[in-house]
Amino acid sequence: MKIYFSIIALVSGLLFLNSCDSPKEKDVKSETPAVLIDGHPDWIMQGNIYEVNVRQYTPEGTFKAFSASLPRLKEMGVQTLWFMPVNPISKVDRKGALGSYYAVSDYYGINPEYGTMDDFKALVKQAKTMGFKIIIDWVPNHTGADHYWLKTNPDFYVTDSSGKAVSQFDWSDTRKLNYNNTVMADSMIQTMKYWLTETGIDGFRVDVAWGLPDEFWKKCIPELKKTNPNIFMLAEADGAQYHNDGFDASYPWTIFHMMNKIAAGERPAFALDSVIKTMDTTYPASAIRLYFTSNHDENSWNKADYATMPGPIHAPFSVLTQTLARSVPLVYSGQEEPFLDSISFFYKDTISFGKFQRAPFYKTLLELRKSTPALAANASSRKVVVGDEKALYAYVREAAGKKVLVILNLSAKEQTITIKDPSLLGEPMNVFMGSKEKLSDKPWNMEPWGYVIYVY
Repeated sequence: MKIYFSIIALVSGLLFLNSCDSPKEKDVKSETPAVLIDGHPDWIMQGNIYEVNVRQYTPEGTFKAFSASLPRLKEMGVQTLWFMPVNPISKVDRKGALGSYYAVSDYYGINPEYGTMDDFKALVKQAKTMGFKIIIDWVPNHTGADHYWLKTNPDFYVTDSSGKAVSQFDWSDTRKLNYNNTVMADSMIQTMKYWLTETGIDGFRVDVAWGLPDEFWKKCIPELKKTNPNIFMLAEADGAQYHNDGFDASYPWTIFHMMNKIAAGERPAFALDSVIKTMDTTYPASAIRLYFTSNHDENSWNKADYATMPGPIHAPFSVLTQTLARSVPLVYSGQEEPFLDSISFFYKDTISFGKFQRAPFYKTLLELRKSTPALAANASSRKVVVGDEKALYAYVREAAGKKVLVILNLSAKEQTITIKDPSLLGEPMNVFMGSKEKLSDKPWNMEPWGYVIYVY
């Protein structure tokens, strides 16, 4: 039996990856004119995103305290830092002691929990000097329940028959904005431009992007790109229309939910095919999807990763998210530890860092993506059959004369693998072993929840 995820293998893999040629870090300032690939900023095509929960990241929960983690994250291979909302939180109808990050009281302000605007600017400057890209969470669907617009511009809100601003769902700490009001819509665009010009960030992750009309995004995104043509726009939404609206990437909730079902043994590995085919045939060919095994919502409310993909089950699905076509992979705060608990939304709930047991695993994947054109978002992909398709999922990515073969055992049983495709035989590099391995057409076994990546 071949073992693919020992600590020795991980370290060896890192030595191999560090020896590969990799793109030079770009100037942290905006390029003009834009350097785009398939309409996207070139820097995201082999990039990745790390979601930062500032409140829970350190005991202090501040920008200054988080900055101490920048060298570690750089070493791990993180490229783009996504900061959850940095704006102040409303106090009216606040949930819990500290409130939801997504109940914004001032789009121009900074949450005093985290520090000052100068602190944030200093963090952005430091991070960008180190080569990071920065995006921030933006909440345009609703404001908190005491945003000053409620007094100065009550017509900015959706109201009930009595004229009272309404909340959606159980979001009782928020009030829904009215995008039929063009003044309000233009005001939202101006606030977003402010953050681009004032702080030098590289784009936005847009909360509840699905709650706004397409017409707004078709106006907003081109306006933002006049400020910086290289910004990256990520929609918290699942649908082809958001790419037509101008977003670079969206959420593939359907494939995430299918991964959870496969991890639970409820669906076979080949169930991924129909979901991927649907996306490939309904989305624009250039659309990028954000693949993940956890994020702040899934962690806090659905026990993502540590309960839905516990123990060794996590690894092959993480490899999947890091190597699928048309993807940008996400790692959430604490996954590299791993922090095996939910992280509170409304209270102080510090992540316990210390051992960083998964960091070498993630470093291997993140550096491989950065150094290998065959894992770029727009590199080609084809599925290959290497055994029982109910358990095994395998595919080949290719670009610029490079080829990557990924084989995953998405089951709790040992599986027999036979590689029949002559183009995949030979002596490719086994990334996690850090050495070349002879591949023939003779069968071999892979352990439960096993994984392997070969580079040709």
